Amino acid sequence: MEKVDLAVSCYMEDFTCGQAILSTYGPQFGLNRVVALKLTTAFGGGIARLGEICGAVNGALMVIGLKHGRSEIEDIKSKEKTYKLAREFIKRFRTKNGSFVCKDLLNCDINTIDGRKYALDNNLFTTVCPSFVKTSAEILEQIL
Repeated sequence: MEKVDLAVSCYMEDFTCGQAILSTYGPQFGLNRVVALKLTTAFGGGIARLGEICGAVNGALMVIGLKHGRSEIEDIKSKEKTYKLAREFIKRFRTKNGSFVCKDLLNCDINTIDGRKYALDNNLFTTVCPSFVKTSAEILEQIL
């Protein structure tokens, strides 16, 4: 199974969008899958259901950091490359989806009782969110 499909499949198993991305791509850059799943748990729903930056975007930014990020203070080149790729990722995601903010992507605020009920009643987490995971994975495939 291709990584894009693996990420979507992971999400559909009931992991969060961020978990799906980081646990799929992290191991190839030395991150243990279990650690990746734990690390990204709080990023679902736009960070703990606050509706902020989409978890699939946050997961992808972590993957970019794993591959290109700096680990030594003097390594400005790696920092700048990571920032450049992060901006490119966000630009592509926003172009494809209109936003990278969860509540804008879902057209409701899942941080409220009414917004969460709307999202659940309209199956947004199973009909809309998988496309954000897929888009994130596809963009990663292109820019990594």
